[in-house]
Amino acid sequence: MIGEVSVRHLSIGSLSRRGAALALLVLGLSGVGATSLAAGRTVYLLPTTGIVDGGMAQYLADGVARAEREGAAAVVIKLNTPGGSLQATNDIVGTLLEAKVPVIVWVAPAGGFAASAGTFITLAGNIALMAPGTSIGAASPVTGEGGDITGTEGDKVRNDAIAKITAIAQARHRNVDWAVQAVQSAKSSPAGEAVQLGVVDGMASTIDDVLAFANGKTVDVAGSPVTLDLSGATTSQVDMSPFLALIRLLSDPTIAFLLLSAGSAGLLAELWSPNFVTGILGALLIILAFIGLGALPLNVGGVLLIILGIVLFGLELTVTSHGLLGFGGIVCFALGASALFTAPVDPFEPLVRVATPVIITTTATAAVFLVLVVWAAVRSRGMVAAPGTVGRSIPLAAGLEAVVRRPLEPVGSIYVGGEEWSARTVDGQPLDRGRSVRVVRVDGLTAIVEPDPSPSSGT
Repeated sequence: MIGEVSVRHLSIGSLSRRGAALALLVLGLSGVGATSLAAGRTVYLLPTTGIVDGGMAQYLADGVARAEREGAAAVVIKLNTPGGSLQATNDIVGTLLEAKVPVIVWVAPAGGFAASAGTFITLAGNIALMAPGTSIGAASPVTGEGGDITGTEGDKVRNDAIAKITAIAQARHRNVDWAVQAVQSAKSSPAGEAVQLGVVDGMASTIDDVLAFANGKTVDVAGSPVTLDLSGATTSQVDMSPFLALIRLLSDPTIAFLLLSAGSAGLLAELWSPNFVTGILGALLIILAFIGLGALPLNVGGVLLIILGIVLFGLELTVTSHGLLGFGGIVCFALGASALFTAPVDPFEPLVRVATPVIITTTATAAVFLVLVVWAAVRSRGMVAAPGTVGRSIPLAAGLEAVVRRPLEPVGSIYVGGEEWSARTVDGQPLDRGRSVRVVRVDGLTAIVEPDPSPSSGT
């Protein structure tokens, strides 16, 4: 445009070197303008799935800001969500209403939905479309367990949600009565009905159908009418940044629990057999778990129960309890996993919990591990290393020589075959630490000993 105006007012005959340079500059500006128009024929596609949370709000804010900065023709938000945080919903709605680029919200793919908080987001788009087989609505605020919020608090939350969705529907010229019913009575509609009722603008099966429908439509962008020219526009998908995607992954309750469990197992393995590798990996997994847990409604009591269960597992590896400590650890672990999260305070946010099959699987795995540890411990209690051998064992029996480790008064411990055993004297007489003794007989897991008639020095 600049090039056309400039060339129209220039006389070819009056062009000097300076005028030629000016003409070249004008032509260069014209080229820049053509580039901007080409960039403006690009439509950014933002795939948006999962729970509505702070990560989704940041992703959409960044995507819309980039489209504004790079002069995109429009932004298409491909939405599929069961709902989520009210605060994140408000942030997303604010981003869409204040966007300086046309925003198209497309509920897709087939079988997807824009439920609860997703209804607010869909209505906030300049153009709202739905794929066949999708649904929208059920935007009533509920408790974390899915029940109605009663009393004054329920009235406040419900009336606030009605006011918000009414304002959005009015701003985008959509069916206000249906929007109110979606909050007040949890009304939900399939795609075809939503189009007939004026909830959304139309249906589209593919991104090409979306662009074809929106082409030529005039929408209100930041208070000014804008006619969409999307003929021949190219689509550029903008995915979530790896860091933001990692944060959203870690904030999944089941993922956070699995990281915590795997990290704890790594630390236990480090205590059992120090090698630094399992300890470092375990600590890293636990740190990642707590990053995810920090974004969830964490129940401190559940975390303490899991930690207690892990401690009991560790003690089972070092203390002879015949499985009692380990059994207590399993109970604490299962209870902690079940109570790891509290009911969300946000009335639009779904109930956060660890998947039941994951709790059952991890608890059963821990139980199997415990059984193996106890079986190996009981089996090894009756075995002692043969003198002068490495890696071979013989039954603890009469005649073996040992050294008193803990004074026998008359009960203490002896050191034999590289292990410490409970022991007591045969006649009840005390024996000091370091005395050489001989095993007379074995009573269960306790060695009955007497002073060695031919003692040898030892510690």
